[in-house]
Amino acid sequence: MKKISTTGISTTGITRRSMLQMTAAAALIGAVKTAFPSGAFAAGTGPEVKSVKLGFIALTDSAPLIIAKEKGFFDKHGLPETDVAKQASWGATRDNLVLGGAANGIDGAHILSPLPYLMQTGKVTQNNKPVPMAILARLNLDSQGISVAKEYADTGVQLDASKLKAAFEKKKAEGKEIKAAMTFPGGTHDLWIRYWLAAGGIDPNKDVSTIVVPPPQMVANMKVGNMDVFCVGEPWNEQLVNQGIGFTAATTGELWKGHPEKALGLRADWIEKNPNAAKALLMAVMEAQQWCESMDNKAEMADILGKRQWFNVPTKDVLGRLKGDINYGNGREVKATDLYMKFWKDGASYPFKSHDTWFMTENMRWGNLPASTDIKALVNQVNREDIWREAAKDLGVAAADIPPSSSRGKETFFDGKVFDPENPSAYLDSLSIKALS
Repeated sequence: MKKISTTGISTTGITRRSMLQMTAAAALIGAVKTAFPSGAFAAGTGPEVKSVKLGFIALTDSAPLIIAKEKGFFDKHGLPETDVAKQASWGATRDNLVLGGAANGIDGAHILSPLPYLMQTGKVTQNNKPVPMAILARLNLDSQGISVAKEYADTGVQLDASKLKAAFEKKKAEGKEIKAAMTFPGGTHDLWIRYWLAAGGIDPNKDVSTIVVPPPQMVANMKVGNMDVFCVGEPWNEQLVNQGIGFTAATTGELWKGHPEKALGLRADWIEKNPNAAKALLMAVMEAQQWCESMDNKAEMADILGKRQWFNVPTKDVLGRLKGDINYGNGREVKATDLYMKFWKDGASYPFKSHDTWFMTENMRWGNLPASTDIKALVNQVNREDIWREAAKDLGVAAADIPPSSSRGKETFFDGKVFDPENPSAYLDSLSIKALS
């Protein structure tokens, strides 16, 4: 009778050579399991490469990339050599994406959601040369801020920007320029501050001068009087308040509750060349987003982000608004609001095509894209929610956390305007202040 081992292999008639072969095979299997312990590649091959070069700006919504690096999620999914490199500005992010990782640039980035589209169309690249891009995930919802210089405190301005009109007109009559700072033309912060001003009857193309300032330089520039208002992500609004230089008029979640913000963007050619690695990268980021979502992890996350190699800021500048505690700096202070940054909750990670449709519509509104733009075709080119769904399935994401549709439906803004992704033209027609090209 044959003797069967616990491995299921017959031990009768085993030669020394076959034993060595089995031992070698077992060692190889063990090595593979060590390299890919998550089970992400149990049904297929692993990543084509061990690394990807990613960029980030010192903003709290870059946390999923930083946490994926710090907490070993890239390692877990077979990308142990992934580099997460600080970028000086969104312009630098764009330039390094144009170069690509193979040419000492970057392959992907924590990025303003509209920027991959503006690169895809060649609207923001040298010689208007299109750079095919893809969005694999949204990184967060909410928690940007519109901040105002201390000199305007007496206006009482909050959500209603019209309270600034008289002060702006007085300053202009004195021959002074009104400067509204954002981080990149056509980017999210540009769109938020334009929407806010226009809703208050202030034309951002005529009544103020919009200027571009990198996020980490916002506070210093307001301190020396280089701007009157700005829109940026955290921790810079919080830092402005902590330093007593200005105040937050409103958070962007008050303009549009649950709004999309940054994205995980990659060069399309890198994804085509490394499809398994692209999915592995996405899975690592998604796990990091789940970690970031937990309130139990907020204090540790703030400590990590504040480190010199990441943001180089005091933990207190990061932590408050991460938890929904907002000191507006104008006498208003609220605790435990639902205006905190969402990384996973409410479908935060899924890149809704309807949201990208709004970003493109607003860029048409302000003349960054021609009125003839085929929004649907453009969104279908850049938005790769299909890869997100594949990654979610492989990661074992609960069905309740996977949106049934690529559209979140109609969206309502603080001023009552409604955006129907099935009818962007009606939305544009409803807006009184715009600059269509």
